[in-house]
Amino acid sequence: MKDSNDFSRRNFFKRAGIGAAAVAGMPLLTQACVPSNETAKIHDYFAEGDVVLLQGDSITDAGRSRDNEFPNNPWSFGVGYANHIASWLLEAMPEKNLSIHNRGISGNKVYQLADRWDKDCLDLKPNVLSILIGVNDYWHFRNGNYDGTPEIYENDFRELLTRTMDALPDMKLIICQPFVLTGTRAVDESWLKPFAPYQIIAERISDEFGATWVPFQEVFYHAATLADPTYWTEDGVHPSMAGAQLMANTWLEALG
Repeated sequence: MKDSNDFSRRNFFKRAGIGAAAVAGMPLLTQACVPSNETAKIHDYFAEGDVVLLQGDSITDAGRSRDNEFPNNPWSFGVGYANHIASWLLEAMPEKNLSIHNRGISGNKVYQLADRWDKDCLDLKPNVLSILIGVNDYWHFRNGNYDGTPEIYENDFRELLTRTMDALPDMKLIICQPFVLTGTRAVDESWLKPFAPYQIIAERISDEFGATWVPFQEVFYHAATLADPTYWTEDGVHPSMAGAQLMANTWLEALG
């Protein structure tokens, strides 16, 4: 088995099939909105009256108010990437009359999504569902607060999505890549080898369910070549203001 040095940024891009020129050309790090040619594609992704749901853990939660779980309400979205995404969509396509919800909850692992899934997903009947989940499934194992494994993560995630697609067969699904960034307060190189299986599983499940894949890890690695990792995320998991905007831009481009 390869040692942890193989999980450097350079080797990550090499194994992912991302050449140096492609990485250098990633556009979203230098612009604050989606290019005009991509806007039309995103516009076509959504139908009039769509219900859009963003789900996950604290990265999605981002301090949202649990007393104001209303669509299109700023207090309901917190200060993270979900707020940026919702704001962009609502401003860009008012004629679509979208209803956008954030139901991320800090600390959640996949099984905790499942425990609240009727209320926080199925009852909302989303036409578009975006899920970012996985970092706690490893982090809480790492700190001794959870007995989970990559296999449990995979089984729980697949079971959750099967249950969801059985109930909502026409729903569009977006799976976001769980990510970490080393050189930060909570994350160092020792994270990378054991966390990689969770990322591989998330992408495999995305392919299995025909979801749109949002490659957060690759983009954050590239971002860390432009500014110190702590500029994008102080602890290696939770994004800064810049990191949240980067996530939103990456999400929107994935739909384009």
